[in-house]
Amino acid sequence: MTTHRILHLSDPHMTGSGFDEDGVDAAGSLDRILRDARFVPDIDVVLVTGDIADDGSAEGCAAVLQRVGAFARERGVPHVYTTGNHDAREPFATVFGSAHRGADGADLGESGPDRSAVSEVGGLRIITLDSLVPGSVHGVVSEEQLAWLGRLLSRPAPAGSVVALHHPPIAIGTSPSMADVNLRNGGRLAEVLAGSDVRAVLCGHYHAQVSGFVSGIPVWVTPGVVTRIDLTAPSHLVRGVLGAGATVVDLGGPYSPMFHLLQARDPRAGEQVYLVDSRSGTDAPAEE
Repeated sequence: MTTHRILHLSDPHMTGSGFDEDGVDAAGSLDRILRDARFVPDIDVVLVTGDIADDGSAEGCAAVLQRVGAFARERGVPHVYTTGNHDAREPFATVFGSAHRGADGADLGESGPDRSAVSEVGGLRIITLDSLVPGSVHGVVSEEQLAWLGRLLSRPAPAGSVVALHHPPIAIGTSPSMADVNLRNGGRLAEVLAGSDVRAVLCGHYHAQVSGFVSGIPVWVTPGVVTRIDLTAPSHLVRGVLGAGATVVDLGGPYSPMFHLLQARDPRAGEQVYLVDSRSGTDAPAEE
């Protein structure tokens, strides 16, 4: 069976200055995880599932494209991006085009509705969906995109398909914040995916590693690059801490799909950046 390896990143939250709105060195976080991923062998494609620019700017998008593009170019592999709730469609499209780029930077994707697109890597079909709802934290995939997705999936790809989007169609039941900010029409997505050749659904947004299933298809949420959410906090608190992460996704092997985490070597990993009470949306006292 044909095998593929995806380096899955999400939520770099870049700006033109290199720092996100919380004052985190977003550029340093992305540089750190890419540096520490340099010895991962046999990568076929790099995927970044949204919240590219913390401020939605073209400058933030360009800074991510420059860094991820250089990493991909050195390895001779394509790189693919999706929108997230922090992104803005016009700057995203200006910088990324279809957001499916070849190792040389060429635009390889076939664009669909909104900022969705599709391309193939060695027979593996990679479909990116646009779940951005401007001004909102939660996500929705439009009915137009779902119809387009259904038409694509009506014809199997040689090595199957992967669907990538920012907002997960799953949530941890004991996490009120996840249930409030996830993909609102995940049931409709599951209906379209049922019985298809989709081998995995890859997402970001939660800044935490989470797995589940929709229509029998594995869903994987990769941890954030700029920060991660510490799920040891009480369920009503959202604690953001330093520590860039990424996932290696292996498809086609004996245990496919397999997901394993990478964590950047950061001497400040685990240091608290923010603590928010999800019941009020306000900062919580640090001692909680």
